[in-house]
Amino acid sequence: MTRNATIFLLTVTLLTITGCARMGQPDGGWYDETPPFVVGSIPADQATGVNANRINIFFNEYIKIDNPTEKVVVSPPQLEAPDIRGAGRRILVQLNDSLQPNTTYTIDFSDAISDNNEGNPMGNYTYSFSTGGHIDTLEVSGHVLESENLEPVKGILVGLYSNLSDTAFTTQPMLRVSRTDSRGRFVIKGVAPGEYRCYALQDADGNYTFSQKSEKLAFSHDIIIPSCKPDFRQDTIWADSLHIADIERVGYTHFLPDDIVLRAFNETLTDRYLVKNERKEAECLTMIFSYGHEELPQIEGLNFDAGTGLILETNQAQDTLNYWMADTALVNQDTLRMVVTFHATDTLGMLTPQTDTLEVLSKNPYNKRMREHAKEVEKWEKQQEKTKKKGNSYLTEMPPTPLNINITIPADLHPGSVIQLESPTPLAVIDTTKIHLSIKNDTLWQDCPYTLVDKNTEDSLHNNQAQRILRLRCDNGNKLWATNTEYRLDIDSAAFTDIYGKASLMAKKPIVLKGDDAFGTIAMTLADAGDATYIGQLLDASEKVVRQVVSDNGTLRFQYVKPGDYYLRAFRDDNNNGRWDTGEYAKDRQAETVYYYPEKIECKANWPVEKSWNTASLPGTRQKPSAIIKQKPDKEKKIKNQNVQRAQKLGIQYIPQHF
Repeated sequence: MTRNATIFLLTVTLLTITGCARMGQPDGGWYDETPPFVVGSIPADQATGVNANRINIFFNEYIKIDNPTEKVVVSPPQLEAPDIRGAGRRILVQLNDSLQPNTTYTIDFSDAISDNNEGNPMGNYTYSFSTGGHIDTLEVSGHVLESENLEPVKGILVGLYSNLSDTAFTTQPMLRVSRTDSRGRFVIKGVAPGEYRCYALQDADGNYTFSQKSEKLAFSHDIIIPSCKPDFRQDTIWADSLHIADIERVGYTHFLPDDIVLRAFNETLTDRYLVKNERKEAECLTMIFSYGHEELPQIEGLNFDAGTGLILETNQAQDTLNYWMADTALVNQDTLRMVVTFHATDTLGMLTPQTDTLEVLSKNPYNKRMREHAKEVEKWEKQQEKTKKKGNSYLTEMPPTPLNINITIPADLHPGSVIQLESPTPLAVIDTTKIHLSIKNDTLWQDCPYTLVDKNTEDSLHNNQAQRILRLRCDNGNKLWATNTEYRLDIDSAAFTDIYGKASLMAKKPIVLKGDDAFGTIAMTLADAGDATYIGQLLDASEKVVRQVVSDNGTLRFQYVKPGDYYLRAFRDDNNNGRWDTGEYAKDRQAETVYYYPEKIECKANWPVEKSWNTASLPGTRQKPSAIIKQKPDKEKKIKNQNVQRAQKLGIQYIPQHF
């Protein structure tokens, strides 16, 4: 039993004798709620002239270390990982790298240490020593955020360079390092006076340099000059978990800068290669590349004729290519062997033609499909036989399977909405004479013009690529649906026919738009926009983009917004391409700057919301509303205060002791 626990038990005994509480003795003993503390170390903490790679830190009780490989950070960084383990009442640290001369070493245990029995956390603890004649004690701190959405980045490496050259980050290990916690916060300790640049790195290969384009990174050109000053803060002394005993004004050393903000990003991967090929369905061969290229692959069939019968469907990025087989004989061929020539990155990082021989197997082979079809025919024949026996009309020939066109009308239909028509297979015929859009005028229905385009290309319907997903817009003058109006979409049978001859069925869809007074309007004036172009994104509570607009004279205007609660994100579109772009270190280009309006926006029906926003008025760490931050802080380790609960259970007054 520890000294504090003994004193606590004596206090409870005295209270019991004097009648301050009811008679009774604790039946299970009192919990140890005293955190462990260091009683010594070899070498001594903050020792100078150290030349030993082996460190022993001794504690007053048995301890344990939680996840040392992630939580414990040694600085300067160790290219060969140190061995760190708890052993009874001590921690053993073996530094496997050679010690650098005249250097301060820090071993930051963060909150990884707690006692072995009750798990009482020791709190943040850092051990330091120097191989020279003095200890460097300066610190710098700040946060790392995701560039794209200002989320805190947990567990990323943050380091300093005294070499201010841009090439240092790619050629030399970091000088001093730390890791971010769950709030994205970092503290780099043991810093010597001087000038530094600060970087963040998701170090994939453990060399403490930016050496792979896949590694997340952050950089800043700001020169950091560490300093410190005396300061005061208020410390709260708690009587127990609910009551404050005192608030003290405590002096401390304030290290600066403490407000560094690094915005991390992943560069666009420029290595082009064939990720995979697959044939999930017999009718379609898919090739997926790491990124697209304007020159499409050339295919030479080894056991089939690739010159006919292949219809290409590509996405907008041209990194996913679907080759549909119009020839049913080719569909029924389970194995396709081919030679494919495409542009790929060579060992020098240059795009050059590369030729691969591929063998692609159907995951749904011919025999399996025939068995499934036979079961469907047998089931249909049995149904017709039952119908015949009942004396009802029946069919003698199984009708062909129709083409199922999925029509999607947005639930929050507004004047700028589009209606989507999707076919499971490419379309060979689109008969627009069988597609009718009507508008209700009083009690009469009148024809209404419309525009029908391919979703991916936004092109007209007369080209050589496969078309499966179409967009239909009202084209009544301003290409907008009219509010407080009824429309009707009538699709006759056989309006669509796919490349296998399947025809669509008749369909009727009502389209009703609410009146203007059912929508709200949000107008956000960007006070610091100047001549720059901004993209504004209205977000729901899950951070899904509900609407996107381009600034007009420094104002983001969202019209016809469904009533509800929203959040607003904006970014400066530096290259005017209408999308957010990441950064590239070699070209000294940061990711496009993203801002969050710091408050929730409540949109009401028939009620305009007009606000002014200075996007840079708050630091990035305080912009994003907490309600939509996904990276939540880890639960703070605290003493459990189990003795309070035990005393209450026993009806004994609890008087905590502070020593």
